[in-house]
Order: sequence, then C-alpha cells, then structure tokens
Amino acid sequence: MSRRSPRPNDLASELPPISYVWETPNRRPRRAEWDIPDPATPGRLTPAMRAKLERIVRRAPEVMVKITGRTKDVAHLKSHLAYITRNGELDAETEQGAALTGRSGLKDLQQHWEDDAGVDNKRRRDGSLSINIILSMPAGTDAAAVKDSARAFAIETFGHNHDYVFVQHLDDKHPHVHLTVRSLGHNGKRLNPRKADLQAWRERFAGELRLRGIAAEATPRRTRGRVRKADRGTVRAMRKRKITPEVDRIARKEVLSEVRGGRTAKNPWDEQIKSRQEAIRGRYLQYAVELERSRVADDRELAREVRQFVKDMPTIETRRHALKNELSELANTQRRDAEQGIDAEGRDKTRGNERTR
Repeated sequence: MSRRSPRPNDLASELPPISYVWETPNRRPRRAEWDIPDPATPGRLTPAMRAKLERIVRRAPEVMVKITGRTKDVAHLKSHLAYITRNGELDAETEQGAALTGRSGLKDLQQHWEDDAGVDNKRRRDGSLSINIILSMPAGTDAAAVKDSARAFAIETFGHNHDYVFVQHLDDKHPHVHLTVRSLGHNGKRLNPRKADLQAWRERFAGELRLRGIAAEATPRRTRGRVRKADRGTVRAMRKRKITPEVDRIARKEVLSEVRGGRTAKNPWDEQIKSRQEAIRGRYLQYAVELERSRVADDRELAREVRQFVKDMPTIETRRHALKNELSELANTQRRDAEQGIDAEGRDKTRGNERTR
C-alpha cells in the first residue's frame, strides 16, 4: 500500500518562495536576504520579502547602474578622465578617499595608472585599462545621498581589490555619479563583470540609498511585467534621424511575410516569455490571497495594492507581437480606404473618376 504525502492545510505551505517574481534569471554572485525563506514556514513572507514586495507594488524609483564603456589605452583613459572631471573643474575622489582637485590632481592620477599599465605585461592588446560605470537616480532625488551611496557602493564592491575614481555630475536633471574602475585588480585578476554581477550591483546601490532614507529598488523588467528590452542607443538615434536600422528592417520583413501569407510562426522564446509572465502574475495574486487572510489591516491593504499592481501591468506583448499588430492594423486601414475609394495620400479617388466621365 503506497503512502500518500500529507495534504497541505493552508495556502502558504503550497507556495514556492515569492522571490521568484523579482529574482534575476541569471546566477547570483551571492544570495540576497529577501531570497532566504523562513525555515519554519518556507511559503510565508519574511520581513525582508514583505518590505521588498511593498517597495515594488508602491513603485519605488528604480536605480540605474550601467557600464558605459571601457578605456582601451592611455590616451583613451586620459580623455575619459578629462571628460568626467570637466577638465579638472570637478573634484574627483579615489578609493583611498583622497580628493583630486584641478588639473594637477587629475594629472597625478593619470600618471599613476599609466605607469601601472606599462608594467601589466599580461594585458591583451585589446584589453581594457578601466571600466566606466554610471550610477544614477531619477530627477528630484537628493544629490548628496546619491553621492554618499555611490561612495559606499564603490568601497564595498571594489575597494578591497581595485583602484577607482568617481565624480558626481549635477548638470543633468538626474543626479548621477561617474565611476571609473581600474580593470587590473591587486590580486592580478582582471575585472570582467557579467549580467548577474550588474544586477547584484544595482541591488547593492539601491540598498545603500535605502540606508540613507531614499526609496529605491533594483528589480528586473519582468518583475514589473515588462517583457521588451530597451533598444540600444544607436538604434534609437537612427530612428530619430529617420533611418531604418537593420534590426528593424529584418524584423519587419519577417513579420510582413507572416501577415501576407496568413500564417503565424511559433517562436519558443515568445511562449516562454508568456508562460513566465503568467507565472509571475499568478504568484503575486497567490500572496495577495495569503495577505487577505491576515487579521492585520496593513496586510490586507498590501493585498489590495498587490492586486492593483497586477491589474496595472502592461499587456504581455513582445516586440514581434507589437510589430505584427502594427502591420496588421496598417493593412486593415489600407483595405478600408481602398473600399471607400481613398488613395494612399488620403485623396478621394471617386472625384477624379467623376471628372473623367
């Protein structure tokens, strides 16, 4: 006679960790506090999980941590350092807390890094001297808190093994810090961040901001129901200049072929995106149910906010779906116009026909 597993007596015991809705699909360098379940009740929200859920559904500002490029040689490094310091007009700060003021301080740093680059005989010809990073927050965020958080982030992330320098820019509506990290570490290993590292950096920067009283989050797009990646800057620039990027041309050609042929190509990744989004939204709603069972008014209010957050999520639509809908709508419009006797330029063709009779 087979033994049956005991039937769970409440919803919480059936639920996997809620961290699924916000974790990055990539491997983490280390486990975050909100990913660690309560050993006694693994399905329930720990205080860290609940706090993160509140920030997400209440739309705390998302931090930006972006690698903007790498300097390849000494001349490139000098040019970049001159740019971020506005040719020495802005003060810079090093990993030792030393302030570099004016062109003389900048020149000393450049010379130091140049000397180190000269003795780095393991660097490939196309290897980088430094990695350039921007840490930014939305307009209106306290600039002093952003700078202090960036300083703490840099110390925690790079201070033990890498030289770096950072400068804050206040001439933009978004307070941000330019951080330039020397690629070669003191241990002889080179800095080579991956996607998971970048997500961990975002989370660390957001944590430093919260310690200073600034509401901040660092969630993947999918947590907020967004499935389409942001276009590259070069692609956006081409569109702005009315130039069709190659990626758009190929996508339009493929989708147009489908629309004209009356067929629908099934792409596994589209199905995976849809399935994952449905699982994420379902997970949010499952925990809304649990919160609604609570006798605490704050829990029930959070449940209401979770449901509204899911309701407000964008339609699950990939770029391919959006393009196909756009082309289908265009084809329908042209068909209706043709039936009504209107040409592509919006002129009534029936008037011309009357004059030729």
